[in-house]
Amino acid sequence: MVDITQKQNTHRMAIAQAIVKVGSLDTIKAIENRTVPKGDVFAMSKAAGFLGLKKTPELLPDCHPLPIEYAAIDYEINGLEILVKVTVKTFYKTGVEVEAMHGASVVALNMYDMLKPIDKSIEILQIKLLKKTGGKSDITNN
Repeated sequence: MVDITQKQNTHRMAIAQAIVKVGSLDTIKAIENRTVPKGDVFAMSKAAGFLGLKKTPELLPDCHPLPIEYAAIDYEINGLEILVKVTVKTFYKTGVEVEAMHGASVVALNMYDMLKPIDKSIEILQIKLLKKTGGKSDITNN
């Protein structure tokens, strides 16, 4: 791991997104109506995403364990695409962009797992960092 012992704590924030594309509007309706056989897709995927972002340093060997002081997972449906947005904040020596992207990927994978019995056309189209603040540079990728 990179030596961060000399770095100062600063406010750090990252927003990541994943896009999950389903095969039909019937799948979207099943999600919205909470009739997916495996349960409430948004609630279960949010819980999985929180676990994923918290466990990032356990799975990615160069990630430092850090205090996650805020996390949010939001969804937006646009036609057959579900946009997942994960926001993570901390006050620490290193950023939280990998945690945010890991959380977004776990949300997308959980959605895939829950929806595969009713839709064989699900795709995870994209996982990317949208914004990060703190540290040496702030970035925004829209």
